[in-house]
Amino acid sequence: MEIYNNEKRQRFLEEYSISYLFSFPIEEFLEVHEYERDEWIIQEGMRPDFLFYVIEGKAKIYVTHQNGKVSLINFIKEEDFFGEMELLHPIYYTKGIQASTTTICYAIPYHRCRTKMLEDAAFLRELAKFLSIKSTQMAAKYTQSLSFPLENRLAEFILQTADGEIYKEKHVTVCDFLGVSYRHLLYVLAQFCDKGYLQKEGRHYRILQPNELNMLARVLMNE
Repeated sequence: MEIYNNEKRQRFLEEYSISYLFSFPIEEFLEVHEYERDEWIIQEGMRPDFLFYVIEGKAKIYVTHQNGKVSLINFIKEEDFFGEMELLHPIYYTKGIQASTTTICYAIPYHRCRTKMLEDAAFLRELAKFLSIKSTQMAAKYTQSLSFPLENRLAEFILQTADGEIYKEKHVTVCDFLGVSYRHLLYVLAQFCDKGYLQKEGRHYRILQPNELNMLARVLMNE
């Protein structure tokens, strides 16, 4: 993890201003953090010290079950908050957050801003909207598994998790997240390769036709 300072930090504050989300001058408190692909931003079970806001990149949310199985449960993208539950619930322990790509975030320190944020009506309205959308999207994910073919859901998953042109999620993770068999997943991936959407390269895939995947995924987005 790298923390930006001086001119580099100032450039992001100017280019990606979030002052409109707050009633108090948030810029003086903001840290700018960069995380590499696969780096853990928050370790599961450890309380973070910051509320995060994603400027660039993508991340994944994991949870470990009592039997030791680790499951992917959701995604984080640009303009998303995370760590908000720890802001609202002092005894809440977060899920694991791992960067899918190089990810740059604003980090707002709780010890300096918690009271200010919890008393800021403008910020709380924005946070409530974010949580409402997040809840709706989570509910939609579970209904989509019953309503849409794997082709559409896998296309969306590939686009959400790819780092540029490269897609390399573990098959077992995908099967668990999408609720499909290993055999069915391999069959659809082979179809995508036959159609020229993907090209298998060792243990990962290269996206050759992102527009075709977007067309399949758009069915879910326009639901």
